[in-house]
Amino acid sequence: MRALKRTREVSTRLDGSFESLLAQFSAATLELNPSLDKPEFARRLTARAAEMLGARSAVLVVARESDWEIAALSGPAHRWDAMTQHRLAGTLAEQAAGLGSDLRTGLAERLLGAGLAESLGWKGLVLAPLYGSEAELLGVLCLVDLTRDLYPAERQLLEALASHTSVALENVRLFSRIEQSRKQWVQDFDAISDYIIVHDAVNRVLRLNRALADLLELRPTEVIGRDMGALELLSSPAQPGYCPFCRNSQAVHEEFIHESADRTFLVSASRIHGGPKDELRTIHVLKDITDRRTAERRYRRERDFNKNILNNTQSMILVLDTAGLVSYANRRCFEAGYSEQDLLGHSLVQMVAPARRPLLAEALERTLQGAALDNLEIPLSRGNGTTGQFSVSLSPMRDEQGDINSVVVVMTDITDAADLQAKLMHTEKMAALGQLVSGVAHEVNNPLAAIVGFTDLLLENTDVPENAKEDLRVILQEAQRTRVIVQNLLSFARQMPAQREPLQVNSILQQTLRLRAYDLSNHGVELIENYDAELPMIVGDPHQLQQAFLNILNNAYDAVHETRRQGKIGIRSSHRDGLIEIIFRDNGTGISHPDRIFDPFFTTKEVGKGTGLGLSICYGIVRAHGGEISARNNSDGIGSTFVVRLPIANSTAPPDEESGAQ
Repeated sequence: MRALKRTREVSTRLDGSFESLLAQFSAATLELNPSLDKPEFARRLTARAAEMLGARSAVLVVARESDWEIAALSGPAHRWDAMTQHRLAGTLAEQAAGLGSDLRTGLAERLLGAGLAESLGWKGLVLAPLYGSEAELLGVLCLVDLTRDLYPAERQLLEALASHTSVALENVRLFSRIEQSRKQWVQDFDAISDYIIVHDAVNRVLRLNRALADLLELRPTEVIGRDMGALELLSSPAQPGYCPFCRNSQAVHEEFIHESADRTFLVSASRIHGGPKDELRTIHVLKDITDRRTAERRYRRERDFNKNILNNTQSMILVLDTAGLVSYANRRCFEAGYSEQDLLGHSLVQMVAPARRPLLAEALERTLQGAALDNLEIPLSRGNGTTGQFSVSLSPMRDEQGDINSVVVVMTDITDAADLQAKLMHTEKMAALGQLVSGVAHEVNNPLAAIVGFTDLLLENTDVPENAKEDLRVILQEAQRTRVIVQNLLSFARQMPAQREPLQVNSILQQTLRLRAYDLSNHGVELIENYDAELPMIVGDPHQLQQAFLNILNNAYDAVHETRRQGKIGIRSSHRDGLIEIIFRDNGTGISHPDRIFDPFFTTKEVGKGTGLGLSICYGIVRAHGGEISARNNSDGIGSTFVVRLPIANSTAPPDEESGAQ
């Protein structure tokens, strides 16, 4: 009976203790709120655990990055030095590792080591490992020197407390990270130099950053809840209930330029749903772009100014990359007949005649090395397919680091200027040579007249032997030949002024052909005549023009006579643009030196068969009539063509002016 009574008493005491433990556990779980900061959470946990289970001390060790630290101490442990606390934290974590959720009970000297246990003054320990949801050891709860062994119910409650603590500790870490992130977000938000403001659907301010608050000269908290329309942001007029930056409240996103006094802002509006009631919120970002707009306007002005200069210059301007390919061409290039397809992306060197490509390639290479080359005269293909003479200048263009990244090419078509210069030089040369020839001819004429005169007297003298007269006849013949040469020299020098009278070119051509018609027919040379019946009149010297046409005709006859094919000489007259055009075309040997064909004393004939003055005389006569003469080889490679252009009567200068000009 006594034993039964004792059993009932123990059972009653256990039931009472278990109910007390349950009450304390409930209170502990209520106190361990994850929203508490980490130190307060740790302090309450250790204090409640020691009180519940009657421990002399309680220690909470938690993981901190790659190390362990004591988060809270309950009991006399607060007097330990930092080194001891660090050793204790590491040792407890090492002992708790691998236990899972099981408790570990043992002597302090066995679990901590005799030295550490003695320095702490501990005898018995209960270790409760704290694991996270991913089986990660978050910490260890250590109870020191319990007054008695734990009942099974108490062990279950301690394990439940450890499990709850693990969840709470994990939540504390999460809340800590969230809070840290929130604080960092607030700092980042306030660090933005652009103005940011958030308002609700009724235009009440929900949030703004520090930059905008400073602009308003208010604290951020003083602005929250105010009416957007009453703030008069960026010089906007006060309009209560109205947001000055909402243009279309239904648009998810909008962006526009807002002018404020002397500043310019780019306003962006984004609308999102959020908050407890999923209300519509509008976020405005006001970015000051005044400096950027000023720079853009300045850039556009400079760009347009430079573009106008490039497009209105008379020179063609190209930009080449380092490979020599065209990357830019100004408007003058396209006005000259080139197309974008012909230029952009193509090599400038390929536009040059093959014989001159090495010259341009070398110049481009020197430019890429830093040299600037000016007035390089090179033949280039024009946009219409013809070849012209161009003056080319190359300059290197450098980037901000000073490295050459492209080449600027300035090209000027100097074909007309080069032709004019060549004609001017030829005219000056002919004038100087004419003066020289004139003086020489006069000096030769005097002794020549004496030679001819005395030779005639000797031939008439009966006292001169007959064999001597044979020699005298040879002297007379050569003297007369010399006289003819002198007369040609005088004609070349144009000492006799040309007559001026209206005349018909077709008539002069027909008269000239009659002089050679017999010889041409006997030698099988075919004449092809094609005259414009309505040819206008010209003013000139018929004898000089006949001489010029005859010299050209004789030159054509000599050319076709040297070939074995049947000779053909075509003569055609026409008029256009105020000029009479006479074309002599033959199928002879062609011209070996077209650039020297009109030079005096230049001839390709054998010695004694030509003086080289015939075409020079033609040149002088045509120029004296205000016209021009040119010669070229035929495009089919057979024969040559001479072109004479003479002004019609209305465009011819007065006789006095024309004579004086010569």
